[in-house]
Amino acid sequence: MAGAAAIFDLDRTILRGSSTPSLSRALFDGGLARRAAVPGGALTMQAYHVLGESLPSMALARGAALLARGWPVAAVRAAAEQAAEALAGDVLPYVPPLLEAHRAAGRPLVLATTTPRDLVEPLARRLGFDHVVATRYATVEDAAGIERYTGGVDGGFVWAVGKLRAVRRWARAAGVDLRSSWAYTDSVYDLPLLASVGHPTVVNPDCRLHAVAVARRWPVVHFDCPAGVPKLLGAEPLDVFRLISARLFLPFARFDIAGTEHIPRRGPAVVAANHRSYFDIVAYGVSVLRAGRNPRGLAKKELFDAPLIGTLMRASGSISVDRAHSGASAYAEAERALRGGEVLIVAPQGTIPRGEAFFDPVLRGKTGAARLAAATGAPVVPLGLWGSEHVWPRSSRAPNVTNVLHPPTVRVRIGPPVQGLTGTDFPADTERIMAAITALLPPEAAVRRLPTAAELARTIPPS
Repeated sequence: MAGAAAIFDLDRTILRGSSTPSLSRALFDGGLARRAAVPGGALTMQAYHVLGESLPSMALARGAALLARGWPVAAVRAAAEQAAEALAGDVLPYVPPLLEAHRAAGRPLVLATTTPRDLVEPLARRLGFDHVVATRYATVEDAAGIERYTGGVDGGFVWAVGKLRAVRRWARAAGVDLRSSWAYTDSVYDLPLLASVGHPTVVNPDCRLHAVAVARRWPVVHFDCPAGVPKLLGAEPLDVFRLISARLFLPFARFDIAGTEHIPRRGPAVVAANHRSYFDIVAYGVSVLRAGRNPRGLAKKELFDAPLIGTLMRASGSISVDRAHSGASAYAEAERALRGGEVLIVAPQGTIPRGEAFFDPVLRGKTGAARLAAATGAPVVPLGLWGSEHVWPRSSRAPNVTNVLHPPTVRVRIGPPVQGLTGTDFPADTERIMAAITALLPPEAAVRRLPTAAELARTIPPS
């Protein structure tokens, strides 16, 4: 019985953009190409990044074989080794976890690309691909026994229908059933390949492929953000909110935020915060956005079931937590988000404390944040929040939007990553995390006092 494979395109699919700039630079450094950058190349690459492949760009790619005529094959392969390091840095964050999932399922990983094989093989090895299906430049040995390119293509140009033919040849030889296989690509010119597999997935599609995917109900994903997050011209909704977060004005609340520099500018982080109000999600989000990152969070399943709020939650990349079950699926998704380089907001308390517990100076939390940090290597960044309950107390069904003359201040302090986590003793690590959050709260938070009946009432949800 033939097995299944996972087939991936290269540019704008597993890479953030085109591989051409990095490859051209390496060829120039190796003394092969005449210039490291083509005049107007930056603009061309930006158009390609946004709009995808075009017939003129593919005509240039097809003609590149002539430019390589006479080049020593060994020198090109050496340049490709040099370029692989730079290209690996352009791999989109959600690609490695997906490759690992296919690998764990026993499916061979195949890189299928128009880019010449000699130029992409080092990157394919680095990423753990098992096979490469790519354009091969024809070669010949000269009088000195040096292998050089002839300027021709050996076996056909691996693009559009030519890519499907090449993949089919490989599948027959490898004993792979394409009807049981997966294919991931961004280009409308890869429609023949997508239509030939049982599991077509459209990645960061150009507008033409997106229309086809909608009509055929194929999945549309982006490997630089969580599943379900929509994008338009490369931007997701939170990218827009990030631009305006510094100027966000809510007349019924004020923000006093400091310490955003402690949130890493790149890579994963667990932002662990205390929980005092339904308004906290706004404060968390604004704080992370002002750090230049898009926040992802966990929220109870009921919010995702609401008609409008659920759509907004999914569009922001939030993770649904079903409290009626173990929460294992939410934990696994949170782990994937961190492995994808996201900033994940976690409230270790789980819910807003009620009654006298709301006024307890000692914060107690569950071990989820510590476990996620240990599993992914992500730093835990503490966030101490104060005053949000005056904007939206738990006893109210909505925030107090009428308090515009004397709006309460929501104070947020973000500290450096928590040090000294064991990665094995999760209760002890959680205590350390909660202590770091407590240290960021104002002095009044440390005062143990007897709350009034009215204050206690404000901590109880409406019936």
